[in-house]
Amino acid sequence: MTGFRLKTLLAISASALTLAACGSAEVASPGEGVFPPPSGGGGGGPVTPPPGTPAADCPTGFANVGLIASNTLRVCQLPQQINGALTVPLRAGTIYSISGRTAVGSDRGIDAAAPTPGSEQGILTIEAGVTLFASGGSDYLLVNRGSQLFAEGTVAQPIVFTSRQNVEGTTNEVSQGQWGGIVLAGRAPQANCQLTAPVTCTGTVEGTSAFYGGNTPTDNSGRLRYVQIKFSGFEISPGNELQGLTMAGVGSGTTVEFIQVHNSSDDGIEIFGGNVNLRHIVITGADDDGFDVDTGWRGGAQFGIVTQRPPTATSRSAGFEFSSAPASVPLASRYVTQPRIANWTLVGRNSPTNAHTVAHFDTGNQARIINSVFTSVAGSAAGCLDIADADTVTSMPTFNSVFMSCGLPYRPTAGNAANPARSRDVFLAGANNTEAGASTLTAPASGTSLSNQVLTFINGANENAVTPVNAPAVYPFFTATTYIGAVQNASDTWWRGWTCGLTAGATC
Repeated sequence: MTGFRLKTLLAISASALTLAACGSAEVASPGEGVFPPPSGGGGGGPVTPPPGTPAADCPTGFANVGLIASNTLRVCQLPQQINGALTVPLRAGTIYSISGRTAVGSDRGIDAAAPTPGSEQGILTIEAGVTLFASGGSDYLLVNRGSQLFAEGTVAQPIVFTSRQNVEGTTNEVSQGQWGGIVLAGRAPQANCQLTAPVTCTGTVEGTSAFYGGNTPTDNSGRLRYVQIKFSGFEISPGNELQGLTMAGVGSGTTVEFIQVHNSSDDGIEIFGGNVNLRHIVITGADDDGFDVDTGWRGGAQFGIVTQRPPTATSRSAGFEFSSAPASVPLASRYVTQPRIANWTLVGRNSPTNAHTVAHFDTGNQARIINSVFTSVAGSAAGCLDIADADTVTSMPTFNSVFMSCGLPYRPTAGNAANPARSRDVFLAGANNTEAGASTLTAPASGTSLSNQVLTFINGANENAVTPVNAPAVYPFFTATTYIGAVQNASDTWWRGWTCGLTAGATC
């Protein structure tokens, strides 16, 4: 089937025979001990189907809603409200669906020590190798404040969230916006309260009616590892969208690593406030920004690849868009965003105009960008960098050991001649930066393309000639590297195996 891992899923189904035959009453969540499934659910069915045939039933706690993929897979639907512990087991002949606003727990409020009366916690555990799909823009997974998601795949068995169309084999390399995405809401500080101190402060997550925020920087919303999120993103109303992965007020106790977001119709990953840290991120084909942060995010992200799709008449996206809204608050009183970024490679759009930017910073933020590569394909008129306003200059973002190679180093802005000059001043105030280098990035030997845009992201000689900054000295979460950019050379394959669309044969 085009675009869907049906052969892989069938092979995984065969590997799940032992698990299904055991019919254990309990399923372990890696690293979290054992959670008993609610109402006796979560185990495999009593009869294991042969590979290529659907399961006869669904685990207890899931609705049996029929067959899909030419009647080869049983569709088991998650409940729309998940309270208590629920495990989504890897199970032969089974795929899982998300229908409507599927909520893990109910909002438990700002204070972990005094949860909102009547609220309930949910803990959703998804086993490695499981595939889940949704059918429309109003279908999304929400993890409320005080609840947790444990979705931990492996290199060989990533967890996949995708669309019905992808499962049915009708998606192609430009498909997008076919379901809502994943939203994590936590109790970490954020800026929507418009206060200088992040005290008891609640906001509403974009695209939902869910609340987020609080005063627990170390809040824990669970663990996401080796996860694909494909063909997501949906506009609820103008300026109010669901992304691939939205994290709002998510704390540093949450693990987010080895995540790919592919072909989101809005941003790939958007973070609103919080202190969550990220590692090993791949964002391919986002129609809006690849990595978008706002409302006071104060965390770090290391090792990231962003490859943007070609522009459309209406899209004006960037690989990075870092903001500190609310801009209505005077800068001196603003709880500004403080992104810490190391070892990212941004591959910008092949844009015929300068309306697009590889990295955009506005409304005042204290970004520290180190050991990274900003580039756009040959012939693109997109600028590499845009420091868009005086507030951002005043906030003093810093760049060190950043290599830029674009048609224009700095984005010109119609009616604002100051933009390129201030962008240049900020960039060159750092150490060991290259504003107009000649990119020698390469794609994997078996690389493919997204609408004729070559996905080049492996360092060449010119990138590897740049001396890196000692990353842990900038932010303790970072690990030290001897190179800049996301991928040092062809032997550096942290992205291989669990992602799609980056090499031939690994279609999404």
